[in-house]
Amino acid sequence: MKTDKLRPLRLPADAKERLRFLFMAKHALWGGSMHPEDGNHAIYHHEVRTTLESLGINLQVANSYDVLLTKPDVDFVFPLLNRGGFLNSEMMIPLLCNMHGLHYVGGSPIIRGLGDDKHLSKLVCQAAGVPTAPWFCYRKGAPVRPEDCPKAERWVIKPNASSASWGISDAFDWNGVANAIAGIHQQGHDAIVEPYLDGLDVQIAYISINGPVPLPMLIYEREDPTRLWTYYEKRDLIANSEKSSLQRFTDADLAPQVEALAQKVAAAFEPFDYGRLEFRLDRKTGAINFIEINLNCNLWSEKVVAKSAAAAGFSHADLLETILAESLARQGIIDRRDIGVG
Repeated sequence: MKTDKLRPLRLPADAKERLRFLFMAKHALWGGSMHPEDGNHAIYHHEVRTTLESLGINLQVANSYDVLLTKPDVDFVFPLLNRGGFLNSEMMIPLLCNMHGLHYVGGSPIIRGLGDDKHLSKLVCQAAGVPTAPWFCYRKGAPVRPEDCPKAERWVIKPNASSASWGISDAFDWNGVANAIAGIHQQGHDAIVEPYLDGLDVQIAYISINGPVPLPMLIYEREDPTRLWTYYEKRDLIANSEKSSLQRFTDADLAPQVEALAQKVAAAFEPFDYGRLEFRLDRKTGAINFIEINLNCNLWSEKVVAKSAAAAGFSHADLLETILAESLARQGIIDRRDIGVG
């Protein structure tokens, strides 16, 4: 399906009246301003809540897992409480929903865990024939041996299940790598180590419309691509002086190559409703390497999925309504034939 022919889906009127939705996010009840620890994540959660409310659906809101400890009086859950403050928290809401027989947006617990574990997702990509740089996952409690570390002059070390560049660092010798691993282990996480790759990050966002469909590709054009972005910069908690911008990626030779690789990855994780794939592209050599997959990722209008959707002509409300309509149809809650097209 070509992205220039994508059209947003519309929920049937009777579904809006009949179904009870539950939106879950850490800052779902926040007032819409910056949060002192999570920064713009609080703005993002508030925006998604208000956009869902604008759809005219019967919406309940919660900001903790407690609402799912017993079965709530709802029909469908929209979970954005992904970073719950403990390891593998991305799996918690799908697991609790499965326990109660509730339907929800996104992949199953196994698929969510597979995507969240950078080591395992790289194994999936490798099996699918998608290039990915060598890596090693140093699990907490397992031996930390230098011979397991991939050969490189510069390494990137990060928590194996991190998001938004939390805990990322680099090193230029084994002592630096080992210290970074120890710091991540001390915080209760596994550590993944891989060579630093030159290049820029190409972002491919997906939504599901009878299967995963790529939205227009974007690329981060950066003043200094060798500098690692930190969690605090991505959350706007500290100023980022580097000049960067998110631009359409339409390179006639390279874009089709990236999309072909992305399709292989998306097919391996289907169904997941929406997500984002990231590849590192070295324009000098033409090398393309898978970096990570982020399922049920950030839907803020300032981030990749929404900006990619906007490039396809979708408003923020269009994007969220399409995700809801497709997920409901996929799970048999509404009849696909009743879905409207914007």
